[in-house]
Amino acid sequence: MTKINSICVYCGSSSGNNPDYVDAASKLGKLMAQAGITLVYGGGTTGIMGTIAQSVKSNGGKVVGIIPDFLIRKEARNKNDDLFDEFIVTETMHQRKQLMFDRSDAFLALPGGIGTLEEIVEIMTWAQLGRHMKPIAFANIDGFYNPMIALLDHMARQGFIHSDHRLKPLVIDNIEKIITALSKNQGLSVL
Repeated sequence: MTKINSICVYCGSSSGNNPDYVDAASKLGKLMAQAGITLVYGGGTTGIMGTIAQSVKSNGGKVVGIIPDFLIRKEARNKNDDLFDEFIVTETMHQRKQLMFDRSDAFLALPGGIGTLEEIVEIMTWAQLGRHMKPIAFANIDGFYNPMIALLDHMARQGFIHSDHRLKPLVIDNIEKIITALSKNQGLSVL
């Protein structure tokens, strides 16, 4: 089993319409703190982003927020220095994503919108291109990512994701199993 010291969690700056999403973020934050795993995330203080950061911190864990300057007013307007062990401000989104990658041993997508989707797909692309073999997972809370998984399958069936490039990210329905699953997954496998 691989020791995971930090997980980059991609998630929404909104809470969404299903209270289970916020509940899952809160539970995951507590589990990460209890396991001594640092949260690396986009630095937001609202929505699911704020929930997981507050949960990690309130349970004694470490929080690293990384945010581009232009997003601070929108996503970190309620910034409290006590929430962060590190709060890193970048000039660009590209710098933010590179730092999040560099500081993380694994990647997880909780429910979110276009930004969350873009970030996790980029990490999958980097893995497909051989830039890393770090574990990647979708927290499939109440089937949130079922359409995404179906789309990936459809793309493969239509010949746009070839079998030698087909990554197999973890799809985990139970929030309590995420840390163990990421720790057991010593890199990505091909479907």
